[in-house]
Amino acid sequence: MTQSTTQIIIQILLLLATAALALYFLRNRRKARAKAWVKIGFVVFIFAAVWAVIRPDDLTAIANFVGVDRGTDLMLYALVVAFMFTTLSSYVRFREQELRYSKLARAVALQNAVLPENVKD
Repeated sequence: MTQSTTQIIIQILLLLATAALALYFLRNRRKARAKAWVKIGFVVFIFAAVWAVIRPDDLTAIANFVGVDRGTDLMLYALVVAFMFTTLSSYVRFREQELRYSKLARAVALQNAVLPENVKD
């Protein structure tokens, strides 16, 4: 295979993966209780991903503009930041959920508490 044929195949695979992710997100939008800005950010991400796959030279030009040598390096930096944000967001969300479960368990325990027979009122 030539370089351009390989590049076209990779572009097609990346575009199909992006489209599948977008379809999954849109099909399950009622289940996902994401805030509006998360949904807007996801749509912007989808457009940016398609644009970066179709026009990788534009990404390199943007990378050079912001002081990074290659577009792939810029993408890596952006993905690292996105991963850190996602990890931190998941940690905070799970921690809040854990605290809610603890409060609920305490409330149920207090509601179902039975006084010992030897305690006088």
